[in-house]
Amino acid sequence: MEVRDTIADRWAEHLWIDYLVAALVLCAHILAIRTIESGDWLSWIDSSQRTDLYAAAAGVVSAIGGLSAIAISIYTAANGERLRAVRRHHQVSLRRSWRSLLRGTALVCALLLSALALDRDKDPASARFIFEFAMTFAALRFFRLTWLFDRMMHVSDADSAEPEPVATPARDPDWLRRHQNTL
Repeated sequence: MEVRDTIADRWAEHLWIDYLVAALVLCAHILAIRTIESGDWLSWIDSSQRTDLYAAAAGVVSAIGGLSAIAISIYTAANGERLRAVRRHHQVSLRRSWRSLLRGTALVCALLLSALALDRDKDPASARFIFEFAMTFAALRFFRLTWLFDRMMHVSDADSAEPEPVATPARDPDWLRRHQNTL
């Protein structure tokens, strides 16, 4: 379990890994297409279907961007002791991660709109590969978003799971005598 935690920690610290992995996936796919001359699934559909796909993907990614903004507001609204400690000790890296997630969403939308604008019947600009990179990158960022949100909610849940200490009322030994005198 320790190795897994170390890998997750390194991945969380290095936001550029998502760019690298998306580029490597795209390069591997292009290499496979050129080598075996098959597997270019986006070239099998016509341009109008591809552009519809790009537009739909841009809408979905934008919605996910909105959800990440909601996640950030939930995170900032929570106010448990552990969560305050996490924010105090990791504020720079958390802010960098949240900002990176929002910027990544904007980048993906820009790439999808670029693919939408560049795609033509013959697709000389290979806009479909812009789409593939954008969607791979978006998937990686979505995974990062859910991972970070889950971690923050875990800390928040730990704060709310512990019951508030209940103050035991002080016992008044004369209460019973006073109560009997009033009756």
